Amino acid sequence: MKICIVSDSHDHRDHLAAAVTEAKSLGVQAVIHCGDLVAPSTLHAIIPLGLPIHLVHGNNQGDLFHLSKLAHKPENHAHYYGQDGSFALAGKRIFIVHYPHYAKAMALTGDYELVCNGHEHHAVIERIKNIKGGETLRVDPGTVGGVSAPATWVLGDLEKMEFEIRPVRLPVTQPDKQTDHK
Repeated sequence: MKICIVSDSHDHRDHLAAAVTEAKSLGVQAVIHCGDLVAPSTLHAIIPLGLPIHLVHGNNQGDLFHLSKLAHKPENHAHYYGQDGSFALAGKRIFIVHYPHYAKAMALTGDYELVCNGHEHHAVIERIKNIKGGETLRVDPGTVGGVSAPATWVLGDLEKMEFEIRPVRLPVTQPDKQTDHK
């Protein structure tokens, strides 16, 4: 199962839509958003793509009441966990949170194969040795919104446990052609 991991969209709908649209074209079946969505309406940019969305809020929380309300509509396929979330996809245990220090601590437990976080606005994929003698993968996809850093997202393959940092490619728009009336 392929997944799209994003974070820190900060209301940049066009960036979020571009990343998730590209991800869907690559066979992604679920989206993980690691916080700082901010306005819940930002999700309207990706809800029409029909992919399940797993998300937490971050330190720029926005309107949590409306985010929860939006997520409770079954047709939106949104799973809002609050501050942190734990779930399974393709038989892999996944933990999501916004903060890197919290994510690193959860990776150390060895209770998850994948721990995802945001907040740093810098994409990171690292293996953390856990207390059970194994390794846990920690992924921070950077800022999909391109806030103070290049816009990035992560494409992941849960069967192979392979993850790749990808740039957000915005669609090229053509300038309006104006007719010269002399």
